[in-house]
Amino acid sequence: MKERKIRLQSVEDAKKFVTLTTECDFDVDLYDNSIVVDAKSIIGVLSMDLRHVLTVKYIGENEKLEAFLDEHMKGVEKIA
Repeated sequence: MKERKIRLQSVEDAKKFVTLTTECDFDVDLYDNSIVVDAKSIIGVLSMDLRHVLTVKYIGENEKLEAFLDEHMKGVEKIA
């Protein structure tokens, strides 16, 4: 299982994230402490506190998703 920390800066980031996860043929979960949502659910993702650093857990590979996660983990180390 892969685990990445990200920060979604806006609702537009959240929409793009959900669009990318729905293209994946594997499960993607989004965690905020003890809260877990299906990352393919726009309602679930938007219910998260986007001010927090979130954890993405998944099994599988998708180039577009990996690129998005790389872009949205910049600066997370300083916040977390």
